[in-house]
Amino acid sequence: MNTPVNQVHLVGSLTQMPTVTTRENGDKQARFAISTKEYRPGLAGKIERENQWHRIIAKNKWALILEEFAEKGQQVAIEGKLCSRFFKSRDGKNYFSTEIEVLDLVLLGRTTSKIA
Repeated sequence: MNTPVNQVHLVGSLTQMPTVTTRENGDKQARFAISTKEYRPGLAGKIERENQWHRIIAKNKWALILEEFAEKGQQVAIEGKLCSRFFKSRDGKNYFSTEIEVLDLVLLGRTTSKIA
């Protein structure tokens, strides 16, 4: 394969309710984080768990679906791509952020049902 591929697959739990905003052009955008768990043997032979948090951004139809049906703690499967950006804060400090932009999303486990 000679073409570079920017593709991410994650299954994790929503750490909070998505924050949905409407951009100037009318598009919806949802920002949230998911937590994934990784298990591996530790030095003493015991299994250790490590949590990772991932920043996620979902646009348009995915933002609408998340706004309507997502719940904190719910498991989600995400296919997306890495997006990095640089920005300056109001006080002039430079920041770097890497997020995952959703290309496909499946809501898995539910804590309560909103569907009649």
